[in-house]
Amino acid sequence: MWLDLARDDDFVGVQNYERARYDGRGPVPPPPGATLNQLSSSDIYPLSLAGAVRYAHEATGIPVLVTEHGLGHRDDALRAALIPPALAGLLDTVEDGVPVLGYLHWSLLDNFEWIFGYDVRFGLHEVDRATFARTPKPSAAVYSAIARANGGSL
Repeated sequence: MWLDLARDDDFVGVQNYERARYDGRGPVPPPPGATLNQLSSSDIYPLSLAGAVRYAHEATGIPVLVTEHGLGHRDDALRAALIPPALAGLLDTVEDGVPVLGYLHWSLLDNFEWIFGYDVRFGLHEVDRATFARTPKPSAAVYSAIARANGGSL
């Protein structure tokens, strides 16, 4: 497995946007009625971040740095709702003894994605492509409040 190669490194980086579920027959579709992310047909599941971090640490035995985590979707209310439970799950992971070096939300700004262009939105701030004006979205306020409280508002 590729994570075996990371065991001699200082840390392993984790990028998490979705969960993938499998059973003995292969991929399992999202539950009926689940809200899906815009990137694929996976459901929005905040605790996938904690699961990915735990898995990476268990497989390598080294600290984890979350280098990317977010939600690709035009509906920022979904992003704002994802952040608190995802970070609460990450905090639980830290409190269970998993060494997490840091967390980087993807992304500060709506950006160009090579596969999707400007269609999929990840940013905490909207960017006007004509003027380049940046406008904070409600998710920016949610993330900011958690960061200002040093996680205390989880």
